[in-house]
Amino acid sequence: MHQGNMGPSVANGSDCKASLGRYARLAQGAFAANTVRALESDSRLFAMFCVRHGLSPLPAAPSTVVLWLEASARAGHAVATVRRRLSSLAHLHRAAGVTDPTRDQSVRLALRRYMRMRGSRPRQAAPLNQAAVAAILVTTPGTSLRDLRDVALLLILRDLLGRRGEVCALDVADITPEPDGSATVLIRRSKTDQAGSGTVVWLSPQAHAALRNFWSTAGITTGPAFRALRKGGRLGGRLQEGDVARRLKAMAARAGIDATNVSGHSCRIGMAQDLTASGFGLPEIMQAGRWKSPAMVARAAAPGSPPDAGANLTLNFPGVDPHRRGRPLARKP
Repeated sequence: MHQGNMGPSVANGSDCKASLGRYARLAQGAFAANTVRALESDSRLFAMFCVRHGLSPLPAAPSTVVLWLEASARAGHAVATVRRRLSSLAHLHRAAGVTDPTRDQSVRLALRRYMRMRGSRPRQAAPLNQAAVAAILVTTPGTSLRDLRDVALLLILRDLLGRRGEVCALDVADITPEPDGSATVLIRRSKTDQAGSGTVVWLSPQAHAALRNFWSTAGITTGPAFRALRKGGRLGGRLQEGDVARRLKAMAARAGIDATNVSGHSCRIGMAQDLTASGFGLPEIMQAGRWKSPAMVARAAAPGSPPDAGANLTLNFPGVDPHRRGRPLARKP
């Protein structure tokens, strides 16, 4: 966390600013990049709200937070977004060594009202299940470098039940070929493995072949497994997380699939639903997708599973040997 990026939230005195500066130095490298971005963005937005209304952002009074929650309600912000921003606000106050206003009863009651008004069920990404993938493969010709990369991205996101950050972080060295054409993939760090213990996941021959095809055409032998592409098909740096949803949306739209709610999680959700439809249990899916909460898996896997979602999926299941169903879905290295 960089002290300079926290500046907009520190408008209320040298003590808070000094405390935040000390915290920023101590916390350097302690949080994932996405967490840091969320903290900085959320604190900046709250500070801007306070400046517009002549209120102190740090320390903030509980009444200020209630006003902000009411403004969020009028703006129609999702409950999950508001809860995350409250968490960031609490983090900011703890870092500054001042009283956390989000713990006040008035703020908690305001949040409850907000949740009842909006409904607390998060919006889920549209699943890209086996039928959707089949349609995408038919309509993505695979003649350009971009198509080759995007097909490999699609298949690997599904096989790994991968989060976009996990897949974008892969290097060529993280993929180990197996004699049968499949591969193992080392996911070095994930949302639920911030310490970087690592997990090894199985990759199907189909997905591995698509990745090798992209690499050989692009001339990639080391470094990031997935690269950005510049004009003229020239290779850029590591593919960024924000690009994943855009590429999935583009492929879905080309296949005639409504891409409105397609996101970077769509392959993960689609594969979880396909696995559920094919009879895999909650513990297996949790292990494969590196989920920690059974409730999250149940929500991801349950809705919208088509009757034929599990047809002919054996070779696409992460970690499932078609001849030995008992093979682990994922394991620690």
